[in-house]
Amino acid sequence: MTLVLDGPHGAVTIPAPTLASLVVQATESVHGVRIRRARRHVDVTVDDGHASVSLEVVARYGEVLPEVARTVQEEVTDALTTMCGVIVDSVDVEVEEIE
Repeated sequence: MTLVLDGPHGAVTIPAPTLASLVVQATESVHGVRIRRARRHVDVTVDDGHASVSLEVVARYGEVLPEVARTVQEEVTDALTTMCGVIVDSVDVEVEEIE
């Protein structure tokens, strides 16, 4: 979904692939985590300034999974809030694989 931000000097458009890229980069900034095939396993929806994210990750063996997932949620929320000015309602993280 494309995010359109209207302002006094015109509109700013952030297309879905850019939003997904922000989510991927924020997720992969967390130690011991990577996105599992970004194009198929990251979903960002934005409606009326509110965002919801769903993503699947691969965690490194030995990581504490709930802690890693919470850190991913925080990083993704931070990135979307700071860079896009949206309110993040949810970040659903599925740990699909251990490596």
